[in-house]
Amino acid sequence: MCGRYTSKKNPVELAEEFDAEDRIAEQRRPDFNVAPTRNEPVVRAERDQHGPQAARELVEMRWGLVPFWAKDPKAGGRMFNARAETLTTKPAFRSAVKKRRVLVPADGWYEWKKSEDGKTKQPYYMTTQDGSSLAFAGLWESWGTGEDYLQTYTIITTEAQGQLTEVHDRMPFLLPASAWGDWLDPDRDDVTDLLATPDLERGEQLELRPVGADVGKVANNSPELIERIEPGAVLL
Repeated sequence: MCGRYTSKKNPVELAEEFDAEDRIAEQRRPDFNVAPTRNEPVVRAERDQHGPQAARELVEMRWGLVPFWAKDPKAGGRMFNARAETLTTKPAFRSAVKKRRVLVPADGWYEWKKSEDGKTKQPYYMTTQDGSSLAFAGLWESWGTGEDYLQTYTIITTEAQGQLTEVHDRMPFLLPASAWGDWLDPDRDDVTDLLATPDLERGEQLELRPVGADVGKVANNSPELIERIEPGAVLL
């Protein structure tokens, strides 16, 4: 699963990195502890665009997908992740995976590794070594009308690969830059081949950094959360 990640870059930086038009148009504070229900930047194809070279836009959406048919937005609290293996069969995702796909920019994500006896957990921060952004595959939906109108997203996960299995059995689905255009292509309704294999090369290049227990509290949000500690020094 992926229940926490970081989004430290401002919209101008993200728009340049993802070759997208900045529709956020305001400064954002770096978020070192993104949690479900927060509004965060995502990248999607612009409306009325076509093909893998479609123009992109950077917009804000709320994390936690609310299906268009949901009775109320509380459903989003449970749908912050979507398993790649069941996207085409789950009612909440099978429509979005055909037409409403996004890239979720992130600097890294957190996961908790269980101790051998299962009694404690050590938080880890998986992040790039060169400071470049990761692109998580995601889906988005619109819900409601008027003042109740929401645009929400979910992060797709898959089985952990390579060194990431040392921490957890699931990971966000990482998309290489070469696949961004195809993933966002609004004319493409079958992305089965793109979901076959995550960006394994990028996954092997990540730093798996043990961090302190403070990240476990959603209210905590500071650069200190991603600082390295000695493994096992602070366990939950």
